[in-house]
Amino acid sequence: MTDDIYNKVAELFQTQNLGVLATNLDGHPYTTLVAFAEEKNLKHLLFATSRATRKFANLGQDKSVSLLIDNRQNKADDFHEAMAVTVRGEATEISVNDKPQKLTIYLAKHPSLRNFVRSPNCALFSITVDCFIIVDHFQNVVELRP
Repeated sequence: MTDDIYNKVAELFQTQNLGVLATNLDGHPYTTLVAFAEEKNLKHLLFATSRATRKFANLGQDKSVSLLIDNRQNKADDFHEAMAVTVRGEATEISVNDKPQKLTIYLAKHPSLRNFVRSPNCALFSITVDCFIIVDHFQNVVELRP
């Protein structure tokens, strides 16, 4: 990833708390808002979900996901000023051994979710990034692999 684009993606991820996660079940997409956290190298993004959710069930069938992260403000300027990054990858539940380290990263960004992520009903996932599709200035599209 070029340094300039990498820095733009990193800054976007640092300034945004939520993304739109798309999962799949039997060819039907399903989208939900998730609180995400990024690892410093941007090769992995983390999110948490209850085991009783549709997204958890979908991920049990198909680990392919996309996560849209953007900085739109719902204003006319967004057509030229907003940036959106679609992250494509595979989501896997964090193992018991890796969970403490990953929770530290996640909770540094989302301390208010401490009780939620420590619940036995909560699963912490890592998206292994396959590629980023970056759109800015309305029609400037760049695809990068970390």
